[in-house]
Amino acid sequence: MNIGITCYPTYGGSGVVATELGKELAARGHKVHFISYALPFRLDGYRENIFFHEVELPDYPLFEDSLYSLSLTSKMVDVVLYDDLDILHVHYAIPHATSAYNAKLILNEQGRDIKIITTLHGTDITLIGLDPTLLPLVRFSIDKSDGVTAVSRFLREKTLTNFNLDRQVEVIPNFVNTDEWKRLDSTKLRAQFAPNGEGVMVHASNFRPVKRVTDVIRVFAQVHEKVPSKLVMVGDGPDRAEAERLCRELDICADVRFLGKQSALVEILSACDIFLMPSQSESFGLSALEAMSCGVPVLSSSVGGLPELNVHGTTGYISEIGDIDRMARYAIDLLSDRKKYDRFSRAARERAENSFSSRDIVPLYEQYYERVLNGQQ
Repeated sequence: MNIGITCYPTYGGSGVVATELGKELAARGHKVHFISYALPFRLDGYRENIFFHEVELPDYPLFEDSLYSLSLTSKMVDVVLYDDLDILHVHYAIPHATSAYNAKLILNEQGRDIKIITTLHGTDITLIGLDPTLLPLVRFSIDKSDGVTAVSRFLREKTLTNFNLDRQVEVIPNFVNTDEWKRLDSTKLRAQFAPNGEGVMVHASNFRPVKRVTDVIRVFAQVHEKVPSKLVMVGDGPDRAEAERLCRELDICADVRFLGKQSALVEILSACDIFLMPSQSESFGLSALEAMSCGVPVLSSSVGGLPELNVHGTTGYISEIGDIDRMARYAIDLLSDRKKYDRFSRAARERAENSFSSRDIVPLYEQYYERVLNGQQ
């Protein structure tokens, strides 16, 4: 099968899932064509059956704003025609689903049909898509897709309700390659993070307000008072400066490491004990799944799709948004009881393996492609 994938190539979860899906599909013998303005950051090194098509933007003084969506449409048309694609699989509704539909119209005029599958990831539905200036376009683009998937039951229901849609939305959860995302020997790195054997907590995100990174700092400050511990902060974004300021205010800078954006996440997670995700909104929580696959229990908020991933009292704990005290108590409990911690760690890994492994989830996409191609939507 020839599959075109369009995604944002940056560090967001939608781009990560799309890229990992493409890599898995290519390994299974499909030809995968990524169409985007830059090479997806997880598309590292040469891989058989993977091709990249860069969307070039016109540089003309008349155009004050980016014409990315229009340039993307043109590139999609070219790739469909000249690489004989079977499906355009777009991740994130805006502007990818709209560009794909425009490409479909152009191709239809040339006697060439192309099937469009749109995968919804979260803020394209719960935030950006609800902007009154975009809502009609988002609704139209989703409704005109030949197939629509969502990464959690929560997101499916939000999509149908927010946009008043009467159509099928298939739930195919995010996944992780459990052969790659597994706990490694982290002796050296752990010695750097916790030279005196302290517990190590970790947070990884894009540091946007919705991730509530200052809550991470406040939770750690409470844990640090009771249990010898360190905090590792992975990522970057608009709230990093405020998080660093709070560390200075609480006088915990010596025990908090801001690593910025990192690619060696498996190694970092393997050197940590607890993953913190106090988000205000999460449609799934991919970074939490990656931590669980490495045997790291998760302390998360109760929002969105997180309860579908993190099993309270088994793979980690769930707290209400902003309940810093409760989340800190859960962390202290796990760091203070080695037997309980080991049980949670094993359960986290087992849940990743048994419910969210790429070997089980990627075939669901293949089956869905076949259904859409056969007009069974």
